[in-house]
Amino acid sequence: MITKTKKELQAQYKEKKIIGGVYAIKNTQKNKLLLEAATDLRGGKNRFEFAKKTGSCVNMKLQADWKECGADKFVFEVLEELEKAETLTPAEFKAEVDLLKEIWLEKLSSNDLY
Repeated sequence: MITKTKKELQAQYKEKKIIGGVYAIKNTQKNKLLLEAATDLRGGKNRFEFAKKTGSCVNMKLQADWKECGADKFVFEVLEELEKAETLTPAEFKAEVDLLKEIWLEKLSSNDLY
């Protein structure tokens, strides 16, 4: 078994790409979306999958439909990804992701959103 040193693990972590972006939690039965933005899309998807497995609602705005339709009627869809540039601070990256969400809000009809 090959084990990595602490230094190798730290270097590997620093090289990992950080992907943020905009995603939707879609109610496939009612065809409505909850639009969200995250600086870590993988974390957002993991939270969604955990909520589905445990039957707990992922967001209070969805709670009534989550209970009525069931968790299996909701899907996680990445709408647009944004890779964090090395030169950006976490706050700057968050601001870019939030701006991307605003652009998506303008693209979508408010009738389709939670």
